[in-house]
Amino acid sequence: MSHANAALTPRQRLRVARLIVDHGWPVSRAAEQFNCSWPTAKRWANRYAAMGQAGMVDRSSRPHRVANRTPQQIVRKVVHLRWKQRLGPVAIGAKLAMPASTVHPALVRCRLNRLHHVDKRTGEVSRRYEHDKPGAMIHVDVKKLGNIPDGGGWRYVGRQQANRTVLRLRQSRRAATVIR
Repeated sequence: MSHANAALTPRQRLRVARLIVDHGWPVSRAAEQFNCSWPTAKRWANRYAAMGQAGMVDRSSRPHRVANRTPQQIVRKVVHLRWKQRLGPVAIGAKLAMPASTVHPALVRCRLNRLHHVDKRTGEVSRRYEHDKPGAMIHVDVKKLGNIPDGGGWRYVGRQQANRTVLRLRQSRRAATVIR
């Protein structure tokens, strides 16, 4: 889409091109008439001759291909290291002797730049549980506590006293099992 201050909108481009191609005006004179350079007027005339009215619309300035794109073999190695070892761009770059700024675009193209859907430790796909009503699933945490003797542990009574207490507890448990 043309910006507001563009000298040649698609309609003006068509007029310039028609003057040059259909009516036979010299390129320099048509360019002077529409206040643009002669290479610009010639470009629009050539597009009109090749594509007709459809050639007058704005086109993307994005390049059609990238000459220095990372080769497919290296991209495969990057993807392999990402999936198997779950390494980041810096670590992958270090292993493959290439900069992280080259590794990251390859990961983005393969949609592996984020591993939010994979558990970092196991590599398995994370499972989400979603319920239609709040409170449909109850979550309970269980905490196991150590066997602390009566009177406190070693931090409270000291190591020697705690060792004596533990020995007494073991002896009393043995005696209790023998009596039963």
